[in-house]
Amino acid sequence: MAQKGVQLDRDTFSCAICLDLLKDPVTVPCGHSYCKECIKTQWDREDEKRVYSCPQCRKTFRQRPVLQKSTMLADLVEELKKTELQAAPADHCYAGPGDVSCDVCTGRKLKACKSCLHCLASYCDSHLQPHYEVAPLKKHKLMEPSKNLQENLCSRHDEVMKMFCLTDQQSICYLCSVEQHKGHHTVSAAAERTEKQRELEGRRQNIQHRIRFREKDAKLLQRELEAINDSADKAVEHSEKMFTELMRLMEKRRSDVKQQVRSQQRTEVSQVKKLQEKLKLEITELKRKDAELQKVSLTQDHNQFLHDYPSVLSLNESTHSSSTKIRPQKYFEGVTAAVSEIRHKLHDVLRENSSRRSKTPTGVDVFLSQPKPEPDPKTRAEFLKYSRDITLGPNTANKRLLLSEGNRRVTFTNQRRFHSFHPDRFTVWRQVLSTESLTGRCYWEVERRGRGVSVAVSYKSISRAGSSEECLFGYNDKSWALECDNSRYNFRYNKVLTPVSGPQSSRVGVYLDHQAGILSFYSVSKAMTLLHRVQTTFTQPLHAGIKFYTFGSTAEFIKVK
Repeated sequence: MAQKGVQLDRDTFSCAICLDLLKDPVTVPCGHSYCKECIKTQWDREDEKRVYSCPQCRKTFRQRPVLQKSTMLADLVEELKKTELQAAPADHCYAGPGDVSCDVCTGRKLKACKSCLHCLASYCDSHLQPHYEVAPLKKHKLMEPSKNLQENLCSRHDEVMKMFCLTDQQSICYLCSVEQHKGHHTVSAAAERTEKQRELEGRRQNIQHRIRFREKDAKLLQRELEAINDSADKAVEHSEKMFTELMRLMEKRRSDVKQQVRSQQRTEVSQVKKLQEKLKLEITELKRKDAELQKVSLTQDHNQFLHDYPSVLSLNESTHSSSTKIRPQKYFEGVTAAVSEIRHKLHDVLRENSSRRSKTPTGVDVFLSQPKPEPDPKTRAEFLKYSRDITLGPNTANKRLLLSEGNRRVTFTNQRRFHSFHPDRFTVWRQVLSTESLTGRCYWEVERRGRGVSVAVSYKSISRAGSSEECLFGYNDKSWALECDNSRYNFRYNKVLTPVSGPQSSRVGVYLDHQAGILSFYSVSKAMTLLHRVQTTFTQPLHAGIKFYTFGSTAEFIKVK
């Protein structure tokens, strides 16, 4: 710990120019101290500019300051030298592998504490003392111990290289300057070092300026990062809270709808059961009367028959109930339609908010901008940008379906057609699928004639063989179908039927955004009217499909322009 303390003091009393202990220390007006010879040489070079500066703080002086010796610093430096000699343990004074040894010591050499650029030799503390005490030696340039002192010696003349050839950009001795480098532009090595030092300081200042600038940018980015994370955390917390509340409200509404439906179900069932009991009693009574009438009608004795006949006439006079009226089986379709409408409206709101969020700038230009999602088409012209030519696959068509017009028109005939066996063919249901698989954004139109035509889309993996509903468009989770009749529309998916209202038209438009999970059906005439919209997740490419219920009906995929 004592050695470390000495080293700290040594750094404190070192000259910032030669990096050695102060020699004849002087203090400039800004308060910094230097060797007298070092600061004098520095300012001699600045005489031409008539502006003098402190090498440490860069403060400038219009007039060259008068240098006064700092007696206190000189005494402290001398005391420090003595302290270093006393504080260094003997075991640590000897040179070992990798150390620079004293060139004057004989026998076991001590570590060198300084190297002299004039003497080209290294000295231990003891042999260095003359450089501190003898006046001519005080002017020598001392530096930290170095093994490369011989590199300062000219290999040709064995002289110290104190010159620098600007022409050849190499260090030379004085004899080289008048021989091999005669006529070259030469300067002293010290002068060239000063020039290069000035350039080096300029570069350092530039780099330090860039460091400060980048550190400022780094702090700004760190604050931006913290702001982003804080904002994101708050947004997630808020959205979680809102969605939890929304789900709670939806759950409550779901429970209320369920209770209302069940309550209405119990009321309706109770009324029907009462009617059933009443009908059961009436049927029993009527059967009894019928038996009595039959008994009288079978009497062979004419007199007995005539005797009993008046008594059976009263059997027909009993009051009988009026016929029971059966309502159309649409008890809860209003509830289904209302819930579907709520789902569609909620979906539209979420899509609108999502689109609005996607247009909000992040404010951080280092982030890569994401492409904005295109809005859904509104006009027929916008839909036609995504139009697809659809052709029907002959190998999928049922044997009662006739394809024509380049496999774009299909007709349901009552005549079985000869088709070779194919695993893709619908064997029972009058259905056909398109050849093209549909992904991305697609739009097509179907012109229909006759009754009972379904415009559908389906996964290719739908079952084909047999009369199972797994093969029928709209009766499974692999297909979606809009059933079109002359007076109404119905949408069917996975056996669930949804009544659809809208203007009647012979032409149906279908819009698919596979990635967004949107499937929409439109009534196409002079204007386009949305009939039904599906929001789901499509897991496979889709195929357009047609399904028939009545003979003579046709459907054609129109080449829209």
